[in-house]
Amino acid sequence: MSDAFVASAVAAATEVGRRAGLPHDDPQVLAARANVLVRMGPVVARVPATTRIARADTAERLACDLALSAFLAERNAPVIPPWGEPEPHFARGLPVTLWPFTRHDPKTVFGHAEIARLLARLHEALRDYPGELPAGPVAELNSWLDLLADELPADRLRAMAAEIVLTGPVQALHGDAHAGNVLATPDGPRWLDFEDTWRGPVGWDLACLTHGRGLDGSAAAETLAAYPGAKPDLAPFLALRNLYAVCWRFVIARRFPDRRDEARAALAKIVGGAA
Repeated sequence: MSDAFVASAVAAATEVGRRAGLPHDDPQVLAARANVLVRMGPVVARVPATTRIARADTAERLACDLALSAFLAERNAPVIPPWGEPEPHFARGLPVTLWPFTRHDPKTVFGHAEIARLLARLHEALRDYPGELPAGPVAELNSWLDLLADELPADRLRAMAAEIVLTGPVQALHGDAHAGNVLATPDGPRWLDFEDTWRGPVGWDLACLTHGRGLDGSAAAETLAAYPGAKPDLAPFLALRNLYAVCWRFVIARRFPDRRDEARAALAKIVGGAA
């Protein structure tokens, strides 16, 4: 999957790699969707791609990812730490973050109870994070509706979002806590990708974990049951995530026009009509 986003990301990554003394002459693209991941020897560079369409604050988001990961690693939480100083680098107008290349087994399927306990452990470590974090999904949803106003029934979706009330104690969250953001490494499971972090109720992360990556109803229920403590009502969190996901699909279609029918089908499921 190579396009202008990938080409510019690889160019920025290799420039940063050259400055850092990394083996940058033969970069390997590991992923090329929301972000481009470029391996240069022992390091993986992360450069925004589709997120550049959706966010004006990509550098700040990547800085939060670094800061949270460094904070959590210092507390022996199960995360991938940054490589070097936890600050974004900049090249060719793009922010670049550096991470140690971490061998892992992509075929590993975590047990429902195991992944719930991993999230609980992460939440415990995140509770006293003192740093500033992004505003969260409601603010981002509204910005996307501005961006996509010519493709979406923006007023209707805003009204739907305004009816959703999220309740529960507020703390720092992962923000995109599905099992795909946990690596099965030789040293045990490790969370990564805190780019979507914000301060909110843990129900947001639980909704992502229990209903992400195609989990069926029984698997979702088992995962939620294994999370320690009181169980929040996930219905409002799921409703907001569904709105958020529809807008994200339309963002993706800006970069990949062949995905527009998929985005329209997702929209139809929640509003009863296509864009």
